[in-house]
Amino acid sequence: MMGPDFHFLETIIKTLSGFVVILVLTRILGKKQLSNVTFFTYVTGITIGSITGTMVIEQNVNFYEGLLSLSLWVLLTIFVEYVSLKSTKARVLLDGQPTIVIKKGEILEEAMAQSRLNMDDLSMMLRKENVFSIKDVAYAILEPNGQLSIMKTKGAESVSRDDLQIKKPAVNVFPSELIVDSQIVEKNLKEFNLSKEWLYQELAKHGVHSLEEVFYAELQEDGSVIVDKKGNSREYHH
Repeated sequence: MMGPDFHFLETIIKTLSGFVVILVLTRILGKKQLSNVTFFTYVTGITIGSITGTMVIEQNVNFYEGLLSLSLWVLLTIFVEYVSLKSTKARVLLDGQPTIVIKKGEILEEAMAQSRLNMDDLSMMLRKENVFSIKDVAYAILEPNGQLSIMKTKGAESVSRDDLQIKKPAVNVFPSELIVDSQIVEKNLKEFNLSKEWLYQELAKHGVHSLEEVFYAELQEDGSVIVDKKGNSREYHH
């Protein structure tokens, strides 16, 4: 019969081993697990922690079986993230899409309802960004990780310019993705009433004649387009 000292030593060995294993596996998973907490990465983090805790604490759980389960989960996570890297649809399914909740100073109630966001939540998130009035917000986007990204109105961005009464142009659009991984983000084209023909014309100005040449294209607030070609440095067209 095993005495209490044996179980105590076994717990210490399991804890140290579990610490090393979790350190190695989190390094393998990469920085996204820490910096970009989406639904998928959140569930993955909880599951990895739960498996590690069980294999360390529970005496009736075989350590090596727990290690196998943990390694398999990490491999599945890496595979799924690789699929999402190659597929826009998979990325949207796993991480979700950003949602515009304030557009040109107006609150989009339907978008808030779909995101299950109420005004108290929105006001709190705005205050965290040092925004205390809706009139100071040109655009606000609820990101897939639950954070709120804000573009302030031009007047609210710089008090010194307001004090000097320097007139600044209004924000026309929120900088948005037009092409990601050679695929057109049709939702954003529709949002800003832009056509594919217009987009192709803008690409032609950059010497681009095929979507396959484009890694990323972004609409700027002044209506210009930034294009990042595959394998090349970024170009800007005004």
